[in-house]
Amino acid sequence: MSAGHPGPTVPVLALGDVLLVSVQGELHDGMAEQLQQDITERIARSSATGVVIDVSGVDIVDSFLGRIFAEIASSTRLLAARTVLAGMRPAVAITLVELGLTLPGLTTALDVERAMELLGQPVPVPTAFADGRKGGT
Repeated sequence: MSAGHPGPTVPVLALGDVLLVSVQGELHDGMAEQLQQDITERIARSSATGVVIDVSGVDIVDSFLGRIFAEIASSTRLLAARTVLAGMRPAVAITLVELGLTLPGLTTALDVERAMELLGQPVPVPTAFADGRKGGT
């Protein structure tokens, strides 16, 4: 067994000054703790100013994972970055409320696009469709 990362990790992608983390499926305790460490190390190395955690692929958030998300927000704030939790499913939100978790320090957004807007990042807007129709209303 080698030292370093224990098992699979969640990828942390850099999009300009923002780190994008897309959590898919169940996030086991060890993976959640590793994610917390990976995010704080990446912010320190890259001087990122924001983190978007996309949880649209998560069906269940327990009290441990909720606490990890709140701790990620606290750590990123200490490193001068903001954290936005994006794409939370209604059932997950209800579960968090039932567990009494308020996720202090976390801003939420309906999707990644809105999360990027909250962090002041440019979001590409299509001006025309491939078939020549104009975008917008």
